[in-house]
Order: sequence, then C-alpha cells, then structure tokens
Amino acid sequence: MRSTRIPSLLAVALAATCVSTLTPANAVPLAHTDPLRPYTQRTPAWQRCDASSPAGFECATVKVPLDYGDPGGATMDIAVSRLRASGAEERRGVLLLNPGGPGAPGLSLPVDLATDLPDQVKRRYDLVGFDPRGVGRSSPVSCGLTADERVTDHPYRAATFEKDVTWARTVAKKCRAHGGAAAAHLTTRDTARDMDVVRAVLGEKKISYLGYSYGTYLGAVYAQMFPRRTDRFVLDSAADPTRVWRGMFQGMAEGAEPAFARWSQWTARRDSTYHLGTTAAAVRETFRDLVAEADRAPVATDGGPVTGDDIRAQHSRLFHVQKAAEWVAALKRSADDRKPEPDGTPRRGPAAAPTESAPGVPADNAEASAWAVLCSDSHTWPRDPERYRRDAVRDKARYPLYGDFASTITPCAFWKPAAEPTTTVNNEVGALILQNQWDPQTPLAAGWAMHWALRGSRMVTVAGGEGHGVYPFGSCADESATRYLTTGRLPAEDLTCRAPAGPAAGHR
Repeated sequence: MRSTRIPSLLAVALAATCVSTLTPANAVPLAHTDPLRPYTQRTPAWQRCDASSPAGFECATVKVPLDYGDPGGATMDIAVSRLRASGAEERRGVLLLNPGGPGAPGLSLPVDLATDLPDQVKRRYDLVGFDPRGVGRSSPVSCGLTADERVTDHPYRAATFEKDVTWARTVAKKCRAHGGAAAAHLTTRDTARDMDVVRAVLGEKKISYLGYSYGTYLGAVYAQMFPRRTDRFVLDSAADPTRVWRGMFQGMAEGAEPAFARWSQWTARRDSTYHLGTTAAAVRETFRDLVAEADRAPVATDGGPVTGDDIRAQHSRLFHVQKAAEWVAALKRSADDRKPEPDGTPRRGPAAAPTESAPGVPADNAEASAWAVLCSDSHTWPRDPERYRRDAVRDKARYPLYGDFASTITPCAFWKPAAEPTTTVNNEVGALILQNQWDPQTPLAAGWAMHWALRGSRMVTVAGGEGHGVYPFGSCADESATRYLTTGRLPAEDLTCRAPAGPAAGHR
C-alpha cells in the first residue's frame, strides 16, 4: 500500500548527516529521569537538502533508540526534511507527512506536495517529511535479496506452490541473517515512537499529520499511543486497523470484484469504442478468455510477453474504468493479431522488480523494510504452509481476480513472532478520513473500519472517485480537508461528495 511519489536525490546533505546506521550503545547516555531526554533535547543541524532542490528545503538527522525498551542501547538515524511555513504570524505548527508503504521513503514529500497544497495550509505549517526507520536514508536495512526474491506477487498454482514456500522461507531466513538487530524493531509502533521524538526535537507540543494508505494506520497508531499530542490528523485512503495485515491484502481481493463488475458495465456501454462486448456479461467473458489465452500462450506486448497471471496482478487498473478499457482492448488486439502493442503491463518477474535506489540505499531496501513491518506488526499470519494453500484455493474461487495472490504464502509464515501485540485502534481522537469510492488498495470498507475505530473522526467519501489518494489533488473533498487543517473544524457529520461525471479523477 505504497504511494507512487518517490523522493528526489538528497545526497549532499544526507551524506553528511546519515553516514552511520546503528550507533554503539555508549553513544547516548541515559538520563536519570526521562530515558528519552538525550534524544528529545537535541537540536537538529538543518542544512539545504540538495543543490538542485529549493533553497528552503532543509534536511537533518534525528537520533532515536533502536529498541525503546533499551533506550541506552544502540541507536538509529531518522532522516527528516522540512519546508518552513510561509506565514510567520499565521504559523500553527508542523504538518508531518507520510506517503504510505510500508517501505516507502517520505523525505521529499514536502516538496512533492507543496505544488498542490493550498497556500493557506502552507502558511500555517512547516511541512515535515521523513524516511521511516529502516527505510531510505534512515538506517536502511537489507536482506540481501536477489531480483527474483524481491518479486512479491505470487499467484497460487498447485504445481508451483512448493517453490513459493521455498521462496517465502528463504526471504525470511535472509532477513534474519542480513537484517541484523534492526529487523526486529521495524514496527509501526516503533515508527510512531520515532514520530514523537521528532515532535519533541522540533519543539512542538503536538503534531498535525497527513498520511496516505499505510500512513493512515501509522497515524492511527500514533493517535492511540499519544492521544494528547495529536492535533489535526488527515488520514487519506485509510487502511482497516482491524485487519492488519493479511486481512488488508484479502480486502483488496474482495474489493476488486465489484470494481470488475462496474468496469464491465461501463465498457459494455461503449462497445463501439473498445469492442469488448455489448453486455457486461460479454465484457467479463472477453476478459476471462484473454486471461486464459495469455496463460496458455503469453501475449506479446512492447514490454515483453504477458501471462494471464500478469494481467490479474494488475487488477488495480480496473478501478479506473476508461484506462482499464483502453488497456484491455490493447491486450486483446495483441492477442488476436499476435503483434505487440504498447499496453504498459508490468511483468511480475525480475524485470518488474525495482532496480534503482537512492545512493547508499540497498537495492532491496523497499522489500526488506516492508516485510519487516508487515510480518512484525501482526500475530495473525498462519505458520502452517498448508493453511495458505487452502486459503489461496478458496479465495481464488471466491475472488478470481486477485484472491489467490492475497491469500497465498508469504515470508511472514516463517518470521519471528512479533515482540509486541498488534495495536488495537479504539479512541476518540479527532481526525478526518478521506476515501475514494473506488480505491484499489484501501477499499471503501477499510475507510469505514478506520472511521469506526477512531470514534472522534469524520469521513468524507468521494462518490465515484477512482484511485488511491484524495488530497490535495483536485477532489471534491479538498475543501473539507483544507478547512479542517486551517481551522480545526471537522464536518458536523460524515459527508459524501461526487466526483466529476465520466471517469473520475484519482491520484494513483
């Protein structure tokens, strides 16, 4: 559940401030009263992030304990960035930003969002970004994974399941061997604690927050752990805090089926354009025939051969009805003519794995840090591989688009059990939840679950809204979010606004 915003290179400043990863125990002496005082009372050394970035975009490093249960022990570096509020007299505080993930860097988010955020928000807040612990330039972890081992989508097939079990076991083993002490402390709870250290270092009594996707769960956990330090929280495209994390993937599969039905109906009404069928049933049959044909003989595209599993792995495209119709029509022409057409379908093999990282960041950092959080946050991952086999078979029948992907074996089956219990989100902290109706990664049901868990929250639903990410990208929900951030006033009741007619605008 990751944002597609990728940080720009911040090599100049961070090369100076983030050289070390884990610091020996004697680096931070313990205070007798508050064990975190040696961390929270430090003054960050701000400097320009990068010669090519805006002059006002500053970066620094904040020290945090590796293990909050042993604050006098080893430490980690948290890379932090900021754009100062443009209105000194109107300044309220800091707006901490998180792009999602887990495993996504957020250091460049202040600059990424500054173009879209309203001026009245930027006048009131310092925009603060950070790479979560273990990610990007914050003491990055690695499992030493090969390109093959970094591929995360594994459809269920009886003939390949044992190979998938071996993959999952190997990834978990490598992460134990290569991840070091840090791997056991990459949890959402520890990242929330890091956020509170950042708050203190910045001299703020409270923080406001804008988090996307996984970042909504991170924000909710912070609110649960530090309710009195929570100011104005906007949770955009919310994760279901009751289904962390296996259930969240299964929720994606559940949400894909009604999106497929909607797309089929939309496309059938436009058969003269896409030629995929004049009825919804005919369109669905065309799609399923295409998947079956591609499994028998991969379809040639400009990016290489595409299998039926590759097509199903891109289920999120079906939430964007027009783009999906264009994509499927191009695939069908390629299958019919056996001539490659540009379709943009990523392959699930090594070529689909990310190949570039920021300087000094391990190539597998995104996967290594993501698995650490996903597996360590929750005790709900079964330990028996046969349970995954049964669930994958069941869910492939229930949710043919993505059910087996969501329920099959993962490295979490072989991960060391989490040291802390899963956080139960259940409080009355005020927050604003923003949700597109047609979100492929955090379905509408997940937004409602977050709303119910945060009893002081309000929710704005964008009816007909497509994609993952709402604010501040021109949605009808923007006004409510801006009003809340600038005045602190939540809507009196939950709201529903309508996306523009036609294919709805969505961020990603």
